[in-house]
Amino acid sequence: MKLHELSPNEGSTATRKRRGRGAGSGLGKTSGRGHKGQNARSGGGVRPGFEGGQNPLYRRVPKRGFNNDRFATVFAIVNLDQLNRFEAGTEVTPELLLNEGILKNPKDGIKILGNGDLNVQLTVKAHKFSQHAAEKIQAAGGKTEVI
Repeated sequence: MKLHELSPNEGSTATRKRRGRGAGSGLGKTSGRGHKGQNARSGGGVRPGFEGGQNPLYRRVPKRGFNNDRFATVFAIVNLDQLNRFEAGTEVTPELLLNEGILKNPKDGIKILGNGDLNVQLTVKAHKFSQHAAEKIQAAGGKTEVI
């Protein structure tokens, strides 16, 4: 295969519309812009949220709330039923969860939640555990360790 033999996949590219090339093209005369007005002019149109000079919604509605995303710790969540794939006696660590594909992004830490049942005895190491999850892990004969 050579560079000149490459072509894009079928249906991945659309042909460009040639506007203003006569009545027969279907996009002649006003080129699909209608007659006169702000949108017919070059550079015409208004920005998103513009309401014709009326006080716009984003200024009429009061600011509310607080978003602490910059400093908040965001945990990646793993449920107990996802841990059943490991053999008994396995030490479940964040690295192991990443390698197995249970986690894609560990974020600021890992939190184990108690959704589902655990049928295997495991030693689970994570940054945080829900109370329900810790009880279920210990009931299955396993251990929980906070990293």
